[in-house]
Amino acid sequence: MMSSRERVRLALEHQEPDCLPLDLGATTVTGMHVDTVYRLRQTLDLDAPGTPVKVIEPFQMLGEIKPDLQNALAIDTARVCGSGTHFGFPLEGWKEWTTFGGTPALVPAGFNTQPEPNGDLLLYPQGDRSAPASGRMPRGGFYFDAIVRQAPGNEEPRVEDNLEEFTVFSDQEVEYYRRSTEELYTQTDKALVLNVGGVSLGDIARVPGMGLKRPRGIRGIEDWYMSLSTRRDHIYKIFEGQTEINLVNLEKLHAAVGERVAVAYLTGADFGTQNGPLISPQTYRNLFLPFHKRVNDWVHQNTTWKTLMHSCGSIWALLDDFISAGFDIINPVQCSAAHMNPFDLKRKFGSRITFWGGGVDTQSTLPFGSPQEVRSEVCERIRAFGPGGGFVFNAVHNIQALVPAENVLTMYRTAREYGRYPLRLESAA
Repeated sequence: MMSSRERVRLALEHQEPDCLPLDLGATTVTGMHVDTVYRLRQTLDLDAPGTPVKVIEPFQMLGEIKPDLQNALAIDTARVCGSGTHFGFPLEGWKEWTTFGGTPALVPAGFNTQPEPNGDLLLYPQGDRSAPASGRMPRGGFYFDAIVRQAPGNEEPRVEDNLEEFTVFSDQEVEYYRRSTEELYTQTDKALVLNVGGVSLGDIARVPGMGLKRPRGIRGIEDWYMSLSTRRDHIYKIFEGQTEINLVNLEKLHAAVGERVAVAYLTGADFGTQNGPLISPQTYRNLFLPFHKRVNDWVHQNTTWKTLMHSCGSIWALLDDFISAGFDIINPVQCSAAHMNPFDLKRKFGSRITFWGGGVDTQSTLPFGSPQEVRSEVCERIRAFGPGGGFVFNAVHNIQALVPAENVLTMYRTAREYGRYPLRLESAA
């Protein structure tokens, strides 16, 4: 039997390993909501009732995927990340908290929200309640929404305003990455995925600057998207400045973690909607591609890492450009979006890019389907994406709250059962 590292390596080289590599939680877009992590751990008898689960990403409320859960599901990957959060407070000082769904959780000290009069929860940049709140979870909700705090006025924004949150990593932050990588590399056989904060150009989740106490510049979502056309030169200069910082950080990280990392997750900006791209291919080529290519070129010239790009939605029209920019891996492979038929994707792009995700639909099948429907869809996606390697199995984006634990177990058990090479495609049903 292959090790997890060898299994992932072969799949990324478009070769067939012994079985499909499985991912859960190696990135902030392939994880699981804390409520579902808790129910899954209880179902598998990994914890006593009431044992809390750490919230390791407060914006999306992702739960920690501990080694015992990885092993129970035969997961092949592990996440390496920085010490901070979207809200600018560190992952430390853990304290007990309970979600609206009743899940016992542990949250960082900076997660100091209190219910508002209407029952909503607010989070504050850097955990400072004297600053305007930067995130809101509606009463009874599951996640935080960014609060846009763009300053009023008609003054033309400055480039440096939208670069405030992007800084060169401190020695302490680089050491945090190094220690995390060393621990995972020596104590597990998992393929390590480096989550690099700050590289994601134009990620709309980051545009509002949730970790800044008083963000300046273009911080409104509508204003940002309009600025891609109305202030194109200005956005170009922002990306130029961000890329310079990114390259310094990548060099520092590589010096610290070396080749112990298999994959670098570089960008989570969404370029697709349910029905088509958010921007035209020409806009991508003019604004994004030069900087994506520059970062990818540095990684490929200086490391053995493969580079992962996340973009939801219908991105068929942009995939050739993503490949030209040098990305090795695309996630989450939203097959329910227009023009994203899995067999067509594999046929046209499968020899040039690895599909990481796409294993089952998280909008309908996983939360609302029966276990048999989950099983059937998993088998279909293996038939589509599995032949010839170039496929790492994961659901389409994070596994959401309220998903039945039985469906999650069915998904991973089916993937392991029918994902063994040579694939038994005729019987995978």
